[in-house]
Amino acid sequence: MTATRVLVLNSGSSSLKYQLLDMRDSSRLAAGLVERIGEQTSRLKHTPLASGGDAREADGPIADHDAALKAVAQELSRDGLGLDSPDLAAIGHRVVHGGMFFTEPTVIDEAVIAEIERLIPVAPLHNPANLTGIRTARALRPDLPQVAVFDTAFHTTMPESAARYAIDPRIADRHRIRRYGFHGTSHAYVSRATAELLGRAPEDVNVIVLHLGNGASASAVRGGRCVDTSMGLTPLEGLVMGTRSGDLDPAVIFHLARVGGMSMDEIDTLLNKRSGLFGLCGDNDMREIRRRIDEGDEAAALAFDIYVHRLKKYIGAYYAVLGTVDAVAFTAGVGENAAPVREAAVAGLEGLGLAVDPERNAVRGDRPRIVSPDTARVAVAVVPTDEELEIATQTYALVGKNT
Repeated sequence: MTATRVLVLNSGSSSLKYQLLDMRDSSRLAAGLVERIGEQTSRLKHTPLASGGDAREADGPIADHDAALKAVAQELSRDGLGLDSPDLAAIGHRVVHGGMFFTEPTVIDEAVIAEIERLIPVAPLHNPANLTGIRTARALRPDLPQVAVFDTAFHTTMPESAARYAIDPRIADRHRIRRYGFHGTSHAYVSRATAELLGRAPEDVNVIVLHLGNGASASAVRGGRCVDTSMGLTPLEGLVMGTRSGDLDPAVIFHLARVGGMSMDEIDTLLNKRSGLFGLCGDNDMREIRRRIDEGDEAAALAFDIYVHRLKKYIGAYYAVLGTVDAVAFTAGVGENAAPVREAAVAGLEGLGLAVDPERNAVRGDRPRIVSPDTARVAVAVVPTDEELEIATQTYALVGKNT
């Protein structure tokens, strides 16, 4: 097989993120983002990484995803990296929800598309946009292998005791209600990279992964396989997030409907878009929250404490699930950059072998690193996530097997 490039597409409802990688050395040849698709104020930002050139930006109406991908193809062609290149081996698509049917990356055909469509009720905000990107790319390159990489796939190894909710199984099965988990490509990449950082094989390492971005999730990974994760049927469950509440008593919903007179749509908006850090203090940017704390803002301080308290609960819970833990890995925007969050999350957990070294923890960088003392029983690591590389790697591995 001579073609070695993979184009990774992440299609949102009004955006299209992309990266072109050469899998001979996992290098990035180009990257970009089309945003506000369907509006008069659409914008395309393209960075030709292979040539080291400056980013190019273009403003103007981009009517739909078809027009967006054609614009991306034009930008790539300007760099000699067009979609018609014989060096392009495949296109890898991020798909948020694969249910229980898709447990690994899958070459896309009509049957796969139909199953992703059937999962729209459990991922109404994400799967339709992912399908739009798939259909657009297939129309442009119908001859090229296209692969779906699912956010949920890494979590399908959870035992039924972790994946099942304690409700009537007949009702649960009828409506596909169970814990699916999300951010799976990140958890897979980070757990494997953490093992590499420790100089050990993934199958010999137990890791608690904390993916802390605007969306946030935790996972317990035993020997390279997920055995529990914090997000559930949807990305709402689990940790406190930027705008999502995370865990709460389900009866809160009944109370808001019966006593508060709120509609289901209003409650949905409250819990997904007006809760979490934003709901607690009006900000969902951890940098701004820390600035406000330094100025004595009590609402910001309480929001931070609630955020950290939930983190501690999950670290403790997943420590119990795993039995023994080799590392706790922080990743994504907050996890990689907010030293106070890492310090606070493990403070008081010295009895579990967890601690951070203040000087190591304060260092910023884009490489995986240990921030715990050499004497710590459990490593605390900062491991920058790379979901695009994970999607490209899984896509290329599958295409290679099928050629």
